[in-house]
Amino acid sequence: MAKQLHSREFGYNQESCALQFLRLRGMKLLQRNFTYRTGEIDLIMLAPPEHLVFIEVRYRKSAKFGSAKASVTREKQSRIKRTAAAFLQKNTRLRSLACRYDIVAISGDARHGENIEWIRNAFY
Repeated sequence: MAKQLHSREFGYNQESCALQFLRLRGMKLLQRNFTYRTGEIDLIMLAPPEHLVFIEVRYRKSAKFGSAKASVTREKQSRIKRTAAAFLQKNTRLRSLACRYDIVAISGDARHGENIEWIRNAFY
């Protein structure tokens, strides 16, 4: 149980790092950790000019078992898309916005200048 709690806290910290990174680039947070029965979306943000962005944050300490961005499989992409559709069903005022799916891939140590890669339009 302690390890699971630590993992959740660590994941939340990585999402916070990604959130700060994206805010500094002009994006505005709409919702964090939107959960539906189909899955979860880490960050939902608005990007100028009026784009609704569904963001998956992935972390890998090293690429030994694959990169952070490579860990967003087709299955994970499908779950994100279904969850995004559920979000839009609940937030009808946002349906008219152009949407995209981004990945923020973080590698290394977050406290010591980790590497952040922002992949816009990572999948369709």
